[in-house]
Amino acid sequence: MSARHLGLIANDSKPGARELVAALVREFAAHPVELHLDHRAARLIGVEKSASESELATRCELLVVLGGDGTILDALHALGDTLRPLFGINLGSLGFLTTVGATEHQRAVDAIVAGDYMLSERTLLKVEIVRDGAVILSRNVLNDAVASRGEISRLVRLNVRIGDTMLTQYNADGLIVATPTGSTAYSLSAGGPILDPDSGVFIVNPICPHVLTNRAVIVADSTPISLTPADEAPDVILTLDGRVVQRIERGDVIRITRAPQRLPLAMLPGVSFFDVLRQKLKWSGAAV
Repeated sequence: MSARHLGLIANDSKPGARELVAALVREFAAHPVELHLDHRAARLIGVEKSASESELATRCELLVVLGGDGTILDALHALGDTLRPLFGINLGSLGFLTTVGATEHQRAVDAIVAGDYMLSERTLLKVEIVRDGAVILSRNVLNDAVASRGEISRLVRLNVRIGDTMLTQYNADGLIVATPTGSTAYSLSAGGPILDPDSGVFIVNPICPHVLTNRAVIVADSTPISLTPADEAPDVILTLDGRVVQRIERGDVIRITRAPQRLPLAMLPGVSFFDVLRQKLKWSGAAV
């Protein structure tokens, strides 16, 4: 039986990362698995042979990611167009995208070796900036696209179209377009709803709207969304998953659609999104 090829990506800034990488390398060595390390994981334990995240994606059938939600987002943006299932092991505190905590790493190894996990296929945004008729930026995004004010502390005015129909002009500190996965990220802090990952919708959520009737809107993820700045000299910054930043100029159109690809996130069997939600938000069901 040929060995399975797995990749290991680590956030080397997290406490306990070195010990966890060493433990996983040791434990996977007892199984018919060939483990490939990214540069940071290799550096943590003094191994010379390593690869970039995109190289791991071409070699491996599954990528084990040590860190938190931010590390998974970093991995997604580094993978490019070759998406592989991600199995997250949390080295932080919150983490909606990770599968198990660091203290359960043996459980993770057993599940991966046995193939005893499920894949939650997460919808991605495809975000494009169109300038003078040409696409100058195109990225796939897991959580959200955020158009917000730049250096000047003033509201931004954004015209929003849903499909071919004008929705409204949002006057706010910014605007979030979020996936169901991103509903537990920035959009939640801005008062948005929590969505089931399989709900098939996007959230359009203003940040601190200056018009009391401006509220979050839920739209089908099959419907294109476009944002255009209403000001002659817009001071607008577009941020994608908190990582990719682009200044928006007059006449630019931010075009958002459902990406053709989906990101497979590994989940342990018998653990639903709502189990994770209840645990992470510490919902007890009590009245107070």
